[in-house]
Amino acid sequence: MSNALKEYLSFCQNRVETALDQRLPVAHILPQKLHQAMRYSTLDGGKRMRPMLTYCTGKTLGLNPDNLDGLACAVEFIHVYSLIHDDLPAMDDDDLRRGKATCHVAFDEATAILAGDALQALAFETLAHDPSITTNAETRLKMITTLSRACGSQGMVGGQAIDLESVGRQLNLPELENMHIHKTGALIRASVNLAALAKADIDPAVASQLDHYAKCIGLSFQVKDDILDEESDTATLGKTQGKDKDNNKPTYPALLGMAGAKQKARELHEMAMDNLGAFGEEAQLLRDLSLYIIERNH
Repeated sequence: MSNALKEYLSFCQNRVETALDQRLPVAHILPQKLHQAMRYSTLDGGKRMRPMLTYCTGKTLGLNPDNLDGLACAVEFIHVYSLIHDDLPAMDDDDLRRGKATCHVAFDEATAILAGDALQALAFETLAHDPSITTNAETRLKMITTLSRACGSQGMVGGQAIDLESVGRQLNLPELENMHIHKTGALIRASVNLAALAKADIDPAVASQLDHYAKCIGLSFQVKDDILDEESDTATLGKTQGKDKDNNKPTYPALLGMAGAKQKARELHEMAMDNLGAFGEEAQLLRDLSLYIIERNH
């Protein structure tokens, strides 16, 4: 990781942690247990990859990070809600997330379901009303539409449904990519596209290039996750290593072999770089972030 990226990601992580804390309900307000679960699952954990993408895209476009806090929080609220629900016994049935007990283990299953529901609602409340978002009402509506599509049946939730239906099946490469374009990629694309919408006078061609960049890194992120699920360990990952393989889920290494999966990640990184070809030094953080995604160890 470049020093510039390391410094900026640290800045983003600290910034979004504060912003999330400010926007979450305080723990002592009724219903206390629900609010405690929301804060437990959201704060003090995770790479914050999606908020980082929002901030890095905003920096590329010359936007003030003060105007991106609400957007960064909205995508992270959706992401955390998805993790809570994915870990439930009815889904992946996992007991470790971000290095600590999953929400349904730390609290109980019903509270975990409700915490996820509440975080999803909070994401859209944030887009609708957060004062850090200084766009007009029409653009706010576009932002709400972008995020709702990214996390609905044609996005993240749909991808999770395909994932559950694919257990024990041998998917071909287009089928596997389609699943992850929805399950993982859709919210990553939204993280970039929300920042692009915040740029009032953005050239549609620039917005399209950023969207294609995000599509590529959304897939490379999942390819690397599949690789790490086999090559890393539980302590490093902060979640149960080997879970996908144990659950007989389709993965890139299972389909392409480990060498083939690593080559696929590199190819997606190069495609992401091609979509930033028209940008100058202002997009260097996005370039570095794409490389970090395929070289990370957790």
